[in-house]
Amino acid sequence: MKIHKIDSLGECTFDSPLKDKLVRFYNGEAIACDDRTKDLSSLDNIDDIQYFELAGPRKKLFFNPKDVTVGIVTCGGLCPGLNDVIRALTFCSLEGYGVKRVLGFKYGYEGLVAKYYHYPIELTTDNTDEIHEKGGTILKSSRGAQETDEIINTMIHYGVNILFTIGGDGTQRGALDIVEGVKARKLPISVIGIPKTIDNDVDLIQRSFGFETAVEATWDIITNAHSEAKAYRNGVGLVKLMGRESGWIAASSTLANSAVNFCLVPEVPFDLHGPNGFLSVLKERLKRKEHAVVVLAEGAGQYLFDSSKKTDKSGNKKLEDIGLLMKDEINKFFKQEQMEVNVKYFDPSYNIRSRRANANDSMYCLRLANNAVHAAMAGKTNMIVGLHHDRLVHLPISMIGSRKTIDPQGWFWQTVLQATHQPSHMVNS
Repeated sequence: MKIHKIDSLGECTFDSPLKDKLVRFYNGEAIACDDRTKDLSSLDNIDDIQYFELAGPRKKLFFNPKDVTVGIVTCGGLCPGLNDVIRALTFCSLEGYGVKRVLGFKYGYEGLVAKYYHYPIELTTDNTDEIHEKGGTILKSSRGAQETDEIINTMIHYGVNILFTIGGDGTQRGALDIVEGVKARKLPISVIGIPKTIDNDVDLIQRSFGFETAVEATWDIITNAHSEAKAYRNGVGLVKLMGRESGWIAASSTLANSAVNFCLVPEVPFDLHGPNGFLSVLKERLKRKEHAVVVLAEGAGQYLFDSSKKTDKSGNKKLEDIGLLMKDEINKFFKQEQMEVNVKYFDPSYNIRSRRANANDSMYCLRLANNAVHAAMAGKTNMIVGLHHDRLVHLPISMIGSRKTIDPQGWFWQTVLQATHQPSHMVNS
């Protein structure tokens, strides 16, 4: 059996304080990376199947809890559930394991660099008790890389033994740099990532926290767009949702609300003009039904703009506003066609990002955080915790480099096409 190896700081010699709480400890189980016959058919031997280590509490710990200082940092854009994760990390560390203290570093990795003078907050079960009832992050956030040596110096200064990094791919690349830095200095510091992306585009992770809340939040917005569209002659409800390179929110919201007639995502190219282009198809829809609801991901149709190499502080390509372009192009096209159209444009991105997590996401955040603490206390490092085949597993940070995207030939996208009745291809070639 080939289990993906997770780095360890050393031998575990301390008894877990959870042993007196009727806890079921991890017993060496693992989950197969692939679960479909087509992925396994090329293997010569059953022993070649690869597995991920199951998450869960361990009987023996690397760290003596009473000597441990935990650090927590949140980076990148907002996402429902950030405060839930902070709270659960704090409670599990203090009440579950009895660590010495938990420090929250403000403004992302800036909070771990001395020159910014962002002094950490000591997190307790009192000052984090109700934070899950609010959106955003009490630790605040920022984007962009910082000097790894400066980060490690700050961790040494505050005696941090475990650092939890809550953020997307840029954050976890930074975590990987920290891992390499502490290795070079031979420091027994654990770095555990909790992947955060509202777009649900982390490779190998079945679902990222906040995604379900985001999809749920679109229900009223799409319903209202539908009402606006039906209230006017040839009304078009145009809704732009999150999704830089992956259209999971747009597509899932489309399936959740059957009022959507067109779903445009980054993975499926479309033409605006021409006999098979989107505008011609929209015209035929309006002739038949006199209204339409269009949901598009923010990363859709970026090739319609002049190419730009501008990036944000995290290295992500800056996107042009496809929603405003589509609104203008629809109005321009129908004016030329001498056909009345009434476009109502909705851009609810920040309203969705900043809301508190729903019940299921909140539960998921707690499970992610608790298992991150279990892994760290057992001396695991250079890893993230994530859901894979409905089980929480440990994955090396290095495995989350590529984006998880929608397969245009897969069943998920085929279901979207069946729900919207839009053409499978809106291109002229």
